[in-house]
Amino acid sequence: MSSLKKGLIRQGLRLMSDPRVVKWMQDERVMRMVMRALSVPARAQSFAKEQLENAAKAMALATEAEVKDLRRTVRRLEDELASLKSDRAPEPRKVSAAE
Repeated sequence: MSSLKKGLIRQGLRLMSDPRVVKWMQDERVMRMVMRALSVPARAQSFAKEQLENAAKAMALATEAEVKDLRRTVRRLEDELASLKSDRAPEPRKVSAAE
């Protein structure tokens, strides 16, 4: 796999040094098209995630984000409860010398 990647990089560098390709890449329309092509995987991933969330909502399932939020809320409430319990804890009785 590494040799394939190295070969592709080498071929890409060779193409980028070709004056015809340089002239072609300076065209704004070509660059816009290249940028759109590079953004396709990210757009496809966000579309798939959105569709998955819609399906989860339709089936009344919790999404990963909702579970994360719920865990965060539970953790915060547990911390508040522990804080309240420690505030209410009775102070230890002091033993006097006479006893």
